[in-house]
Amino acid sequence: MAQYFEIHPVNPQVRLIRQAVEILHGGGVIAYPTDSSYALGCHLGDKAAMDKISRIRRLGQEHDFTLVCSDLSELANYAKVSNADFRLLKHCTPGPYTFVLPASREVPRRLLNPKRKTIGLRVPDNAIVRALLESLGEPIMSATLMLPGDSLPLNDPQEIRERLERELDLVIDGGACPLEPTTVVRLLDGTPELLRRGKGDLECLGLSELLPEDEFA
Repeated sequence: MAQYFEIHPVNPQVRLIRQAVEILHGGGVIAYPTDSSYALGCHLGDKAAMDKISRIRRLGQEHDFTLVCSDLSELANYAKVSNADFRLLKHCTPGPYTFVLPASREVPRRLLNPKRKTIGLRVPDNAIVRALLESLGEPIMSATLMLPGDSLPLNDPQEIRERLERELDLVIDGGACPLEPTTVVRLLDGTPELLRRGKGDLECLGLSELLPEDEFA
C-alpha cells in the first residue's frame, strides 16, 4: 500500500523529503510532481524498481528513460555534451524539457536506449524535485506518469493514489500539475530534433511548431 505525503509545493517539509529519499534508497517507486506532469521515480541503481516502472507503464525495451538532475553540472556527468549543446541547455534549463543525449560511461547500461546508446536528461523547475535531489545527492530515474490506454499524464495525486495504491510505495501530493508532459528534444552538437511536443516554449530551443513522429511517450 502506498504511503501518501502532502508536501508544500513552495516550502517542502524537510522531514517528509528525507522520508521520501529513504523510500527511494530502499528500492521504492514513487509518484512525484514536476514542472510538467506527475512522474514515476526510483533510485537509478535499482533494477527491480526500474522494472516495476516498466511494468506499470508497459514500456518497451527501446524506451528512453530519463535521469532527473539537479543542475547542468550533474547532467554533464551522465551525458556527452558538446559546447553547442551546453549553450542550448543553459538557455532552456531549468524547465519542462527532456533532452536526449549520448550517454556517458556513468550511466548503467540497462538505462540506455539499446540502439542509440542515449539517455533522457532533464532539470525541472520545481521546489519539491529540487529538495528531493538535494537530499538524495544523485539523479532520480524517472518516467512520465501516463498509464496504458490514457491519452494524458496523471496530474491529480488522489487519482494516482486510487489507481496505483498497490503498485507504488509513495505518492507525493504537491498539488495539481499541468496536464502536459515535457517537450522532448534529441540534441546532436547543438542541433535540436523535436521528438515530442509538450510543455515549454519551442522558441527557447530554436524550433518552430512542427509535428514530429511521437516516439517518446
